[in-house]
Amino acid sequence: MTTGPDNQAKEKPDPERMAVLRALPIAIKQQISGEEAHAFLFNEDLPESLLEKLKDYLAADDE
Repeated sequence: MTTGPDNQAKEKPDPERMAVLRALPIAIKQQISGEEAHAFLFNEDLPESLLEKLKDYLAADDE
């Protein structure tokens, strides 16, 4: 039995996150790498580079 990234390919991305990604302006989508998109779609820890690209589209976490 194998483990690792190949198993993740069998999982389905979050449909709500997919809709958010699709709704982004084309200029932003063109800047997002495959690794960044994968992290976003599968609710993994987001790379700082992606957070910077999406800063104008993310809600602030007020605690």
